[in-house]
Amino acid sequence: MSRAANPSMLDAQTSERCACTHCGLSVPRGLIEPGREEQFCCAACETAHEAIKACGLGAYYELRERLEADAMPALSTGNRYEQFDAEAFQRVHVVDDNEASRSSCEVYLEGVHCAACVWLVERVPQILPGVIEARLDLGRSLVSLVWNRDDVKLSRIAQVIDSLGYRVHPPSRSSDRSARRAEDRRALIRIGIAGALAGNSMLLAIALYAGMFEGIDSGTRLAFRLISAAMAVASVLWPGRVFFIGALAAIRTRTWHLDMPIALALGVGLVAGVVNAVRDAGEVYFDSITMLVFLLLVGRWFQQRGQRAAADALELLFALTPATAHVVGESGEVTEEPIEAVTPGMTIEVHAGDSAPVDGVVLSGKSSVDESVMTGESRPVAVSQGDRIAAGSVNIAAPIRVLAEAVGDQTRLGKVMRDIERHARLQTPVIGQADRLAGVFVVVVMALALATFAYWAPKGVEGAIEHATALLIVCCPCALALATPLVTAVSVGRAARSGVLVKGAGAFEDITKPGTVLLDKTGTLTKGTFTCVKWLGDKGCKRQAAALERGATHPIARVIASLDDDDSLDVTDVEHRTGQGVVGFVDGQRVCVGSLTLMESERLAPDANLLQAATTEAAFGNTPIFVAVDEDVCAVAVLGDEIRAESRTVIERLGSMGWRVGMLSGDRQEVVNAVAAQVGIEPDLAIGGVSPEGKVERVKAFKDRGPVVMVGDGVNDASALVNASFGIALQGGAEASLAAAHSYIIDDDLEQVPEILGGARRTVSAVRRCLGVSLGYNAVAASLAAGGLLTPLVAAFLMPVSSLTVLGLALHSRTFASKQ
Repeated sequence: MSRAANPSMLDAQTSERCACTHCGLSVPRGLIEPGREEQFCCAACETAHEAIKACGLGAYYELRERLEADAMPALSTGNRYEQFDAEAFQRVHVVDDNEASRSSCEVYLEGVHCAACVWLVERVPQILPGVIEARLDLGRSLVSLVWNRDDVKLSRIAQVIDSLGYRVHPPSRSSDRSARRAEDRRALIRIGIAGALAGNSMLLAIALYAGMFEGIDSGTRLAFRLISAAMAVASVLWPGRVFFIGALAAIRTRTWHLDMPIALALGVGLVAGVVNAVRDAGEVYFDSITMLVFLLLVGRWFQQRGQRAAADALELLFALTPATAHVVGESGEVTEEPIEAVTPGMTIEVHAGDSAPVDGVVLSGKSSVDESVMTGESRPVAVSQGDRIAAGSVNIAAPIRVLAEAVGDQTRLGKVMRDIERHARLQTPVIGQADRLAGVFVVVVMALALATFAYWAPKGVEGAIEHATALLIVCCPCALALATPLVTAVSVGRAARSGVLVKGAGAFEDITKPGTVLLDKTGTLTKGTFTCVKWLGDKGCKRQAAALERGATHPIARVIASLDDDDSLDVTDVEHRTGQGVVGFVDGQRVCVGSLTLMESERLAPDANLLQAATTEAAFGNTPIFVAVDEDVCAVAVLGDEIRAESRTVIERLGSMGWRVGMLSGDRQEVVNAVAAQVGIEPDLAIGGVSPEGKVERVKAFKDRGPVVMVGDGVNDASALVNASFGIALQGGAEASLAAAHSYIIDDDLEQVPEILGGARRTVSAVRRCLGVSLGYNAVAASLAAGGLLTPLVAAFLMPVSSLTVLGLALHSRTFASKQ
């Protein structure tokens, strides 16, 4: 019995009768095999189950059940992955260790979703000789492979992983990824060393403070002070050197940076402490200095985490674009080549179900393509000789051959991705706010220190140095440096608990004042899926239409097939007409299902009322599909994209908050107007027929008038999301939109949009409150130090207190409310 190859075809056909042995989802009635103990919802699940059992890894199912992981169908493709062994691919992605005859590579896996998946993938070395190691990073869906190239090929490893139910995608830009990983590792090492030195310095400080009250042997006291000095020197010059490097870079480039006052305070405190330790006189501040180095490094790590997450999302995004192409040679033979080997001018064959790997012109063949990757509209578009096709578009119906005009970064999709990447690197205002304060801060603190020294010098140089040193120490801008990363880290955590993942909290400052919210139509204001919203005419022919369309892969055919699950009808002589529909016999009656063009080609005419009703529905953006039985056009299935129930409420809430709400869509203007009228968007802000590039231009135009929030879910929205003041993507949308957006909504709930805007405003207020407290603290402390009321010892004690105050304010700030 044949099985559906694509699990997405099963959504509307599933039932409660039987659960899939592999994934646990319901098995369609037509795929149930009576008398068989094991049942499967698709061929991919059956393949994965057989492979897992054959390799003795049945414990996977027990582990998944204990973890209560969500059901997810297998994504096995049966691909041979021969392109992984091509020289061009190996040169770009594989690292060889010639001495050990080993090779290593990282690949992305599609479909990993729980700890049981990690357990299964990491058992590959046990079932395939020659594989030395397989380590899966679940959060990034990235598996690191090490193998003996004399024993096994990379393509064979990929085949085994594919058979276990996970699609394998090649990585990209491995050198950039390795550099980022090395940088992250160095940052964590610095934090670890700083923490260890701070902890030991605190222990010695406790002993010295106790000795001040209880008495301590002078030799022991000197030894403890010198050991503390050594630890402080190591802390400042090893993990803490990053602040001095940053300060020197700022001086060379003649720009102000927060590292400058931090380096100044740490340097002065360290020198003064070391001098006093060697002299065995005066106070030392090594416990405060080492603790501040540790806290500042932790704050910087928080700040960089969001940037790393965005970069990882972009890596996955690039990996999921087509990695290979079927190249047609001069003699007509077709070979699968890595995308790196494809150049403009080559002829590419795009099979049904495949994504186009290039921008080009159709040379031969007729088909329908899903261009939603660029237009956002899932409605298939007919293409034939002379028509243009964009990379990423999915060929639905039949093979076509395309003359490549642009490849890789030069395709429209590639340019969108690079635009996203470029904007992801730009510094956001709230991150630079503290740096902008640094210039004024350094000048004021230095001036105060000189004035303090000058005032106290006539009364004694030693006292003047002590008071100036106290001022420099107590004015270390550690709280200023920690305010932004601590508040944003707490805010991001609370947003996650409320159902929103935030990657670009730094952009919150841009949306504190109301401006314009621009919403995509398909998948944002609407549900984004084709459904039968209305059936006009005879409902009795619904069973015949569904039977005829059952088994087809076209999106429209899947919707029609889902209308009835009776598989007892006899279907014969099925003929698919590209771009028109399908014709065949159902229980001996000739049935035609398709467009009006199909009806006309069969010389079948619907009656005037049915035709008028279909025309009216088409004007609202719906797709009328005619159904004819024998000589009678008896019904019209109206397919469309249903508007979300909450859309109008959300738009009204945004309006009450002071935001203007508009719509940007690639769909026809009349369709956009109809949707706008139903959800309450003003006609002049409902803009249709907009390409991805056009959306960017519209966003930039609106930004000239004020802040712009873009809400979308598709690749066609990605560049607009990243160019907006703040981008919000809906979970379940395209990987590109999730990678580009500053935040995305986990549960696909549009009502979270107003919550995000409110939370952003409260987060920025909390940051400014912490910055204000920090500056106020420094002003009061500097006044006391300048007046001689603060000794260096007290200053060293108060320095970390300010950081703890900011931490307390950050933890108690109410930014995002937890979801009930």
